[in-house]
Amino acid sequence: DGVNKLYEEDLELQKQSQTVDSFPKILSEHSLVAKHVTKEKWDKLSGHKTATAGFTLAKAIACAVEFDNQHCGIYAGDWDSYKDFAEVFDPIIQEYHGISADAKHTSDMDFSKITGNINPEAPVHSTRIRVGRSIDGFGLSPGITKEQRVGVEDLMKKAFGKFEGELAGEYFPLTGMDEAVRQQLVDDHFLFMSGDRNLQVAGMERDWPEGRGIFHNKDKTFLVWVNEEDQLRIISMEKKGDVLGVFKRLASGIEAVRNTVKEESGKDFMLDEKYGYVHSCPTNLGTGMRASVHIDLPGWTAHGVDKLKARCEELALQPRGTRGESGGQTGHTYDISNKHRLGYSEVQLVQTMIDGVNKLYEEDLELQKQSQTVDSFPKILSEHSLVAKHVTKEKWDKLSGHKTATAGFTLAKAIACAVEFDNQH
Repeated sequence: DGVNKLYEEDLELQKQSQTVDSFPKILSEHSLVAKHVTKEKWDKLSGHKTATAGFTLAKAIACAVEFDNQHCGIYAGDWDSYKDFAEVFDPIIQEYHGISADAKHTSDMDFSKITGNINPEAPVHSTRIRVGRSIDGFGLSPGITKEQRVGVEDLMKKAFGKFEGELAGEYFPLTGMDEAVRQQLVDDHFLFMSGDRNLQVAGMERDWPEGRGIFHNKDKTFLVWVNEEDQLRIISMEKKGDVLGVFKRLASGIEAVRNTVKEESGKDFMLDEKYGYVHSCPTNLGTGMRASVHIDLPGWTAHGVDKLKARCEELALQPRGTRGESGGQTGHTYDISNKHRLGYSEVQLVQTMIDGVNKLYEEDLELQKQSQTVDSFPKILSEHSLVAKHVTKEKWDKLSGHKTATAGFTLAKAIACAVEFDNQH
């Protein structure tokens, strides 16, 4: 009798949980979710489940509810999410990307339209361009079912087996991965890991590591991540600054993936007329492209990192710090990439990156010249070091412009650690 009573009361409590009282407390108070998920919209949409993945609005906004540091705070569990919850997603997407309500996205991967390339004299360590792609008929990572995830992986295994030429390589599933293989992928900086709290709360690490893996070609210049944040992350990369060459490989790689998937399943990539290529995170909609180089900018570093950020904003670029490639951190190496994703074609974004990086390099050379003047006496962070004691302004003005005969070494390079760090003796 008691269990029956509890069950009867539970059904009533479930009904109540669907009422207006269940509007969640959004910890990320300044997020786009907090702004656009109103009580009115919640009451209208919170009881709905999408057809493909059974995704709900509560699952979509889980990160904004759980954390207090989200800017956007929402993920889609399938293509249906963008349509069924459009009253929430549309204004968030429009505000984040700065597009109008009637905007249409145009994709263009025609590398022949790119003019020029990165200046070969620019100190570029490496180039990397990645995009995300999602196969129609399957959920996106936050909502994808276990069966769908394994289905995506099985489809990609067949597709990878058909790659030819420079794209041919091997697929490494995370499930049952040999330790030696795992370590090699770690050493190559190819392996993606579990443990990201954002991805966990968003639902992207369910059933870890099943249905996930990494493909790379023989030269390790073309990679595909399967079932990480997106169904597919397609990556082209190489040392130095041949952005055009990296983009060409990416274009042929994307086409190879698309063609082989269509041959195997009849399915195509999710491509929305309004929002371009569909991704789990609305910030990646459109091209889903991040085209970046690691480049040394010592002149800009001396001029000021905040000034570099402001200049990148003017050039539609995004600067990030980096620990550098295997050659080691120089203290002035930056990851420079395109800022936009939606509202611009892939060709436009790559061209913007090439032109912007060339401009930054040109300006960096000029800033380096300026830093050779007497005004450029460095701020030595290790204030109690021997360098701080013995490198006086007088000595600096006398010696800073000199380069040694054997290695072209300068006093600035000699004291770099005392300038960069505050713990030197």
